[in-house]
Amino acid sequence: MSATAPNYNHTVTACFVGYITQAVINNFMPLLFVTFAATLGIDMARLSALITVNFVTQLVVDVLAGKFVDRIGYKPCIIAAHLAALAGLLALGLLPTRVPDPYLAILAAIFLYALGGGLIEVMVSPIVEACPSEHKAKAMSLLHSFYCWGQLGTVAISTLFLFAFGTGSWPVLACLWAIVPAIGIAMFAGAPMPRIVPEGTATMRFADLSKKPVFYLMFLMMLCAGAAEQGMSQWASAFAESGLGVTKVIGDLAGPAAFALMMGLSRTIYGVLGHRLDLTAFIASSSVLCVAMYLTAALTTAPVLGLLACALTGFSVGIMWPGTFSMAADAMPGGGTLMFALLAVAGDLGCAGGPAVVGLVASANGDSLKTGLLFGSMFALVLLACVVAARKTVVGEREPLH
Repeated sequence: MSATAPNYNHTVTACFVGYITQAVINNFMPLLFVTFAATLGIDMARLSALITVNFVTQLVVDVLAGKFVDRIGYKPCIIAAHLAALAGLLALGLLPTRVPDPYLAILAAIFLYALGGGLIEVMVSPIVEACPSEHKAKAMSLLHSFYCWGQLGTVAISTLFLFAFGTGSWPVLACLWAIVPAIGIAMFAGAPMPRIVPEGTATMRFADLSKKPVFYLMFLMMLCAGAAEQGMSQWASAFAESGLGVTKVIGDLAGPAAFALMMGLSRTIYGVLGHRLDLTAFIASSSVLCVAMYLTAALTTAPVLGLLACALTGFSVGIMWPGTFSMAADAMPGGGTLMFALLAVAGDLGCAGGPAVVGLVASANGDSLKTGLLFGSMFALVLLACVVAARKTVVGEREPLH
């Protein structure tokens, strides 16, 4: 590499920090729910609304990003995203204990950092995909692994900090977490930004995407990837507690923490060894494993086996989200920001819908979580069918629009 050539490794590393920021945004505040209820008098209904505000805000940003990011430019938008995340975390740490209504302050903080989180989610994947690389699917998988490691780090560091300094120290911890997006701002400010749509390839509009059968396949794959991931992840803690009769702390470690660990391992393994593996074959085999683990969790009478199935579901869904992004970018090189934004919307809808479907089916069958998970295996089955169909369709979709 010559002295004047852009160092895109710096850009990719900045994107890794972006996904750690996203992990902090999504996973820190829920750890404080019990504390908020005890010290600020916020009831369960209003606590649940905080999660909804975070999700809906990010979803709206996903939808709108395809319209304004390309016009404004990637560098100012990604820096603004980290600034919003930084401001939100500082607001969470500084405002609630200093204003008459702490709930409104928390709501404002969440809105701010959710704006940043939504933008980060839409932008980092196309940036990494556009950076020069011998094996883009590897880089994409490694990028998404940083969300998993960020999730584990956020939970572990926050738990230890609050244990060491007391739950009353959470405002300080919120301000300390703001260091992560601050690092992101510094890194992106000095990082070169690649051309998102390859030179000589026309940027596709929604009308162009809507004419591509493969786009609908990828949209459905993302929907199922999100549903399969969160359908198990959101119920893993309840599964651990009801299955083993352990405390919530142990349940969280045996359930969601083990799930996130295995999902991170899956993405990291493909991120390191992906050049030796066929991406669609890896997604297809992961889908088969996912179906098997959902069925095992639903049908086994051995609690430990059920927990192992929960954890291995994390491994099986790891490649689905980043892998679908890579397949879509390969099939539709002109898709750009709009394509990634629409696929992110599909994934987020799946993340919201998957746990809801599992819960509804369970509720309709005498609160049987096993019945809910049995139905949840359909998510992975549909994704497997989409992968097979996409493999046949994608060859004809690779030619760029002119």
